[in-house]
Amino acid sequence: MGQNQVDASKMQGMDSGEKRLNELGYKQELRREMTLFKTLAISFSTMTLFTGITPLYGSSLAYGGPATLVWGWVVVSFFTWFVGLAMAEICSSFPTTGSLYFWAAHLAGPKWGPLASWCCAWLETIGLIAGIGTQAYAGSQTLQSIILLSTGTNKGGGYFAPKWLFLCMYIGLTLVWAFLNTFALEVIAFIDIISIWWQVVGGTIIVILLPLVALTTQSASYVFTNFDVAPELTGISSKPYAVILSFLVSQYSLYGYDAAAHLTEETRGADKNGPIAILTSIGIISVFGWAYILALTFSIQDFSYLYDPTNETAGAFVPAQILYDAFHGRYHSSTGAIILLCIIWGSFFFGGLSITTSAARVVYALSRDQGVPFSSVWRKIHPKHKVPSNAVWLCAAICILLGLPILKVNVVFVAITSICTIGWVGGYAVPIFARMVMPEKNFKAGPFYLGSFSRPICLVAFLWICYTCSVFLLPTYYPISWNTFNYAPVALSVGLGLIMLWWVLSARKWFKGPVRNIETDHSGKV
Repeated sequence: MGQNQVDASKMQGMDSGEKRLNELGYKQELRREMTLFKTLAISFSTMTLFTGITPLYGSSLAYGGPATLVWGWVVVSFFTWFVGLAMAEICSSFPTTGSLYFWAAHLAGPKWGPLASWCCAWLETIGLIAGIGTQAYAGSQTLQSIILLSTGTNKGGGYFAPKWLFLCMYIGLTLVWAFLNTFALEVIAFIDIISIWWQVVGGTIIVILLPLVALTTQSASYVFTNFDVAPELTGISSKPYAVILSFLVSQYSLYGYDAAAHLTEETRGADKNGPIAILTSIGIISVFGWAYILALTFSIQDFSYLYDPTNETAGAFVPAQILYDAFHGRYHSSTGAIILLCIIWGSFFFGGLSITTSAARVVYALSRDQGVPFSSVWRKIHPKHKVPSNAVWLCAAICILLGLPILKVNVVFVAITSICTIGWVGGYAVPIFARMVMPEKNFKAGPFYLGSFSRPICLVAFLWICYTCSVFLLPTYYPISWNTFNYAPVALSVGLGLIMLWWVLSARKWFKGPVRNIETDHSGKV
């Protein structure tokens, strides 16, 4: 049998995703064991039902009341579908671990590809690493409330974890996620399957049980039509500005579906299953997220009491107070609230674990193409576990550094959330814009193809991303002081400024974007 026949036979029996990967110039290095369901589980876990809504629910409710919060979710979900469709089409064509970074390089063409992939890769890296921090912070905040309610509540002498212990919880979660991502990839796949059922079943329980347990529920007119600014809480009296800020909880919650794309080199039939996982994740989270918001809002007992620093949860965590009011009001016990908070905390744990997985894959892909200082260190694959272990621990170390200001600054979560959203969602914009402006004849469509609808969908998606990134730069509380200042614009300006300075002075001379690791013969065959 000739060599050409052997190669043809090998290609014929090859997974469709691996075949497309070879065509793009990359050899299979990671284990391709993820099924559609496992990939969907990780993508859904990265978005999560609780982790976006829960920490920002209280502030968004305060800005404009329940109506803007409830309908804001619907509006943001609508525009998120445009972004998801655009990304699903690109994912089907380019099923690689580098995902957005790789997409940007190839869609922008040989002239602009290096710059496009450079910007996209760094935006995505910043967003994902900050995303680990958001999950660690919100998970620690939930655990803080669990400890407080378990030890007697704020009014009953309960223990409210001080900042140093809060930071220890933040670091502890980050280290656990890094450990699991290094030594237990099979366990992660299993945990993510648990995660999707945890959130679906747990979310269903909370959505149904909470309004039933609450002694009284708000009227439909209050939930769907009541619009009130609360300048005494936020310092914001402008109604249009309040509406813009009240949408932040939805804009922060409805992304992360690109996690499926980061795992395409480890997913069977990735050119088909990647897009399915992206769109299914959006559909599930859109429905369950709105139901969760409605359950919380209908169950409010006393709006003003939610923010009282002398209440049972110290005014620190509005969803925890809503749960406490419901269960204590009916059963004179906080046990039910604690159990539901544990369900929510589990969601943060699963979300942080999945985001760590995605962040490490992006750092690995960028290092593979020499786009990170000391790339040879970060692109190393663990000889036994076949995971980018050094990249995992780099992400964990940077995440821990991001959390250190917890000891002195009160607005750390606002800043980390803004950095996460702008970096993560901003990374989506680069390949979507490149797809929109490229000649259609140059695009090699995969199984999922939008046809003539592609450009209009990409345009809407790109404009929505630009708007989303802009609003996360705005001040969220007035008057502006060191305690209320959203320092994300400063942090991003310095970080991105240094990255672009590096590009101008050095990287543009040697960085070429994704580097092929399969050689071709003179006939051009892989």
